Amino acid sequence: MLEREYAQEEHAMQRVMSAKMAEQANPNSCPPTKKTRKMKQTVRTKFVRTLVISQRPTALKRMLNEGKGNVKMNAQTSDTFQEDLVEKKCLTEKYTHLSCNKVFCPPWRRCIQGACSCKLPYQCPKNGTMVCSTNGKSYPTYCQQKSFECIRPEAKFLNSGTCTAEGQFSVSLKYGNTDSEGFVEVKLVNQEKKMFVCKENWSMTQANVACLDLGFQLGAHDTQGTFQFPEDLPPGSSECLSVRCQGLETSLAECTISKRETTSTQDLAVVVCYTQNAVLPGDSFQCVNGKHVPQKSACDGVNDCGDQSDELCCKGCRGESFLCKSGVCIPKQYKCNGEMDCITGEDEVGCEGFLRVAQEEVLTADMDAERKWIKSFSPKLSCGVKHSSPIRRKRVVGGKPAHAGDLPWQVAIKDVSDTSLSCGGVYIGGCWILTAAHCVRVSRVHRYQIWTSLVDWLNPNSGVLVQWANRVIIHENYNGSTYQNDIALIELKKRSNQKECVLPNSIPACVPWSPYLFRPNDTCIVSGFGREKGLKKVFLLKWGEVHLIGDCSKYYADRYFEKEMECAGTSDGSIDACKGDSGGPLVCQDANNVTYVWGVVSWGENCGRPGTPGVYTKVANYFDWISYHVGRSLISLHNV
Repeated sequence: MLEREYAQEEHAMQRVMSAKMAEQANPNSCPPTKKTRKMKQTVRTKFVRTLVISQRPTALKRMLNEGKGNVKMNAQTSDTFQEDLVEKKCLTEKYTHLSCNKVFCPPWRRCIQGACSCKLPYQCPKNGTMVCSTNGKSYPTYCQQKSFECIRPEAKFLNSGTCTAEGQFSVSLKYGNTDSEGFVEVKLVNQEKKMFVCKENWSMTQANVACLDLGFQLGAHDTQGTFQFPEDLPPGSSECLSVRCQGLETSLAECTISKRETTSTQDLAVVVCYTQNAVLPGDSFQCVNGKHVPQKSACDGVNDCGDQSDELCCKGCRGESFLCKSGVCIPKQYKCNGEMDCITGEDEVGCEGFLRVAQEEVLTADMDAERKWIKSFSPKLSCGVKHSSPIRRKRVVGGKPAHAGDLPWQVAIKDVSDTSLSCGGVYIGGCWILTAAHCVRVSRVHRYQIWTSLVDWLNPNSGVLVQWANRVIIHENYNGSTYQNDIALIELKKRSNQKECVLPNSIPACVPWSPYLFRPNDTCIVSGFGREKGLKKVFLLKWGEVHLIGDCSKYYADRYFEKEMECAGTSDGSIDACKGDSGGPLVCQDANNVTYVWGVVSWGENCGRPGTPGVYTKVANYFDWISYHVGRSLISLHNV
């Protein structure tokens, strides 16, 4: 199907190309048909006395205008398949640039219950450069100004440095047919005259910020328009301003602005801001903020919506944009740029240094560089990385015995009233162990021992440390009959001579904050001291590789709750969690080899048989619950 439609589209391109070449070769040929004329109008723009500017030429336009041969297009990402690139189920979540399940929060926000919420100014890092706000006040750092703006949106960024009486920044539109469109003109704080913006580098990214700055809350509608321009350029207009934005700024003053030479009005940027009267495209994508953009603009790496909702629910990406494993499309220039833009981290994997932007004379401070610098002062959390990486063994067929140090986050829970280990658990840092609710009882807290670094129960290895439990916290909504919210925390008792818990041979696994860090078919590791097939007792810590399964309701109808549970297993059932593994970890590694506790062994049927995969408590769903009890700083790997 894909190949057939791809071939049809390529054939159509060739027909248009052939028609143009034939016309050039034979100027006396018959005039083009209405259909051909219409196709040609989409790729060729005429300037008489009226100026028409197109900011975003397609690959087809470039091919025809340059008279080049065939342009190969990606069948997966051609316009024909744009609707298929959007994941409909994900759209119901209404994710935006403030949804930390999909994106990183900026330094002046933090992730609370899946949303990037405003920090208070004092919660920002103290390091930074003084900046001025449109409210006339100076702030010690950019982060503090943005956090105040987050609470009071009218107090926008004005300039880097202290405030001055004459400091003014303005954006205006000239020569448009209405007050919502025209050529973009900017007055910088340190400049006396207004200057037009260059068309070079101008896109919906910059246009959205400009329109937002002008008061159009939904940003830009288009970056092309038909406007009258005076024949004579204003004095001093041989230069224009080149603007580079990230797309989430609230004012063009935050963007990096430099000066460029210009020789024609065709080199100037135009914009049509989005209004209630905007003509909607026939086949449109509705953004979370209510804006409509062309369907083909979804999943192209460009934030057309302004709230990024057109790039956060993607199964594939259009053009050369980069697809994050979390279903987010980012611009190709974000790949290997020295900053992790995908929450899953693969955009910075395999990079031999990152591409630097060419040096140029800038007229404003680079606030994006300032943002990155502020991020570098965020607290660093050490988790999920072993001190040494043992040689990876061959793919597991059955459970394999673990060696000391292989699984430094694994713990065993023992009830002293029993002779055997009762459950597993996972160390998440400080004095805290994560386990399953069905493994523990609050009333038995004084009976629980936590064994760390153990790999052999019959012959305990050196380095084993035994700690007593101090407190047990079971999820308040745990349902013992359905296994919903089957999660619990155990706080370790500190030794009398220690202020903190010291587990010298243990390393905490990271706690995931987003359900999109790992996806179906990812390979993860389950481990424990549980029984094997036939309920045969095991005294060694064993581990095995399993695959995450997308929809487990087909195996456990009416008993599987997707938001709270995760399924994992193998097609033949050869590797599975079993009795005694409960509460133990299902861990997954991201692209940077950081280990997360993705699941806690909860329940299942018929250990090790095909068609009955193990069911785990999905830890990402409980990030806020865990952080509430253990402290956010203990488990926040990033600015969440």
